[in-house]
This record gives sequence, C-alpha cells and structure tokens, in this order.
Amino acid sequence: MWTNGRTAGAFLKSLYNVQHCCMRTEWRESIRGCKLMSSSSTAPWRLLFFGTDQFAVESLKLLTTSRNSTEGIVENLEVVTLPGDVPVKRFAQQNNLTLHSWPPDNIDGQFDVGVVVSFGCLLHERLINKFPYGILNVHPSLLPRWRGPAPIFHTIMQSDTVTGVTIIQILPHKFDIGPILNQEVHQVPKNCTADELGATLATKGAYLLIDTLKKLPEKIANKWEQGQTGATFAPKIGTSMSWLVWEEQTCDEISCLYRAIGSRIPLRTVWMGRTIKLLDFAGKCHVSDQRKAPIPGSVCYEKESNTLAVCCKDGWVGFKAVLLKKRLSATDFYNGYLHQTSRKNTPNKTAEGQFVSKKAGTKETQRRKNSTL
Repeated sequence: MWTNGRTAGAFLKSLYNVQHCCMRTEWRESIRGCKLMSSSSTAPWRLLFFGTDQFAVESLKLLTTSRNSTEGIVENLEVVTLPGDVPVKRFAQQNNLTLHSWPPDNIDGQFDVGVVVSFGCLLHERLINKFPYGILNVHPSLLPRWRGPAPIFHTIMQSDTVTGVTIIQILPHKFDIGPILNQEVHQVPKNCTADELGATLATKGAYLLIDTLKKLPEKIANKWEQGQTGATFAPKIGTSMSWLVWEEQTCDEISCLYRAIGSRIPLRTVWMGRTIKLLDFAGKCHVSDQRKAPIPGSVCYEKESNTLAVCCKDGWVGFKAVLLKKRLSATDFYNGYLHQTSRKNTPNKTAEGQFVSKKAGTKETQRRKNSTL
C-alpha cells in the first residue's frame, strides 16, 4: 500500500505518463502500419535520392520526370550526394532539386522511402530506420551474382552472357545483401563494352525502379531473400587488373579484359624493362609469316593493317597504338623502337620482338578467376 497521498499521486501521475506514452507509440505504429498497407496510387512518395555518377543520373532523371507528371508516384524529391563536381549534383542543380550533404541532417519524418543508386557509402541502421518503407537500391546485376562496387566490369571481364538489374532493400552493415523486390534479366550483347552495357542497364534499372515504386507495398510484401548459391564479389577495378599475362590469357580473355576496363585503365605489359600501355585493341588476328614457333609475348608488326600482333596463350591479338613516352601508332612504335631491337627483318612484313609478363600478373589473374564469395 502507498505510505502517503503524495507518493500515491506521484505513482498515478507516472502511470498515466507511461500509459499515455504507450498509447502515442501504438498510435504511431498504427499510422505507420496503415501507411504501409496503402497503395502508392493514393499516396505519392516523398523520396530522398542518394547517388553520384552518370549511372545514377538515369534513375534520378526518370524520378524527376515522374515528379513533374500526373502519374502520382513521386510527390517530393530531394538529393544526397558527395562532395565534388559529380554528375548527380550537376543534374540536381540544373533541375532545382534540393541538395543535402552527406550524411544528411534533420530528415526525420520528411520522407517515405529512400533510393540509393551507385552511391558508394554504407548507410547505417539509424538512417535506414528514418524511412517507413526503407531504402531501395538499384543494382546492375542479377544478385546475388556480382555483389560489390563494380558488377558491370566483372560481368564483361568474366564473359557472362546474361546479366540484369535488381531492386533490393538496403540492409545495414554490408553492401548488396538485402531482400529482392524486383529483378529483370538482360542478355549481354556480344563484344559489348562495360560502358555500353552500363548505359543500357542504367536505363533499364531506372524503369524497373519506377515499376517497383508503383507497387511498393505489394513488392515489399512479396520480397524474397538472396541465397548464397552463385554469389560472387565484384571488387573495384584497378591498375593491378590491367597487367597482361601472355602465357596464361587467351585471345578471348584479353578481349573481355579490354572491353571491361580498357576505356578507363589501359592494358599493360613490359618491354625492354619498361612499362608499355597497349591501346586501341584490334581483336584476334592471324599472323601468317612465322619464321619460327612463337612464344607468348612475341610481337609482330603487321604492315598491311598497321597493327602490333602479340602472341598469347592460344593465338595472336592486335593493338593499333601504344603509350610509351607518348602515344605512338603501331607503325611509329615499330620504326622508332621495335625495328631497332629485332634480330630478323623482312622487307615488307614482320619484325619480331618480345613483350614480357609482369611477375605479379599471375597472382592477379588467378584472383580475377576466383572472385567468388
């Protein structure tokens, strides 16, 4: 029993506060539950977009169009991006979208759902929880294949014939492991580059995002978890990937590597102890005049096609130019360098030399082949 009236009054006041707090909590949860059950056709989304590069711009562009239309999918659209002159920031400024710095402040209760496209920063749980519908991610692969920051490059590098785009819900602590809300398959065109595939998947991903937002409560209700079967990791591309190992790589593998990273990182080899960058890949080529059995790394100058042909594991691949001290055509490299070191010359056809694989390349090649989780 209470010892006095003051104590009893204090207890009743405390009990009232607890009950009132619980009622407010239940009310908020009830409202949140009702909102999650409502359809996007009756409640356009207040959306916060996270992105940086041109791939992300395609989704932001379509969201902006939707906001300005009568579709009723996007009510409000604001943007979070990283410092610097990045494509997403430029687009936002050009289209008068409100910009937030990273990490965003004071967004509680302002947005229904977040969208992340090619952002590169891990989103913490406390940020994810600010969005009643969570945060969606547009990822350019058929997850769980090619989780990580460079899925398009590894799709080309490993000569995948099928890829696609996936919409997942972001989970804290790790990238690209969240449940799948939507997914679409895309056939990889033969001989396409990472840049070409990226442009296609950016557009496809933008439309898949809109489709997901149109039916978001339904998509969330029917989401499915990623399995571990077939999961692979797509690490960032870097210079270490560009070293050629002539003894181990086939013509097709070199072609895939060039189409994957060549527009950003030139393929490399060693000639006379110096690093040489190989430019303007010409594909598999045929060398008819061979005075002796070639070894991997052997170089022939093909005058008729103005090509440097290099012997690899299963044939010859061609390059139209190199970068030594400066950019040189195949003819200039032959006349200025290769011809001076050749032991045998023929009047119109070939001069043989040697490109040497960098010793560290073998480990890198094996790492590329074994890039599984």
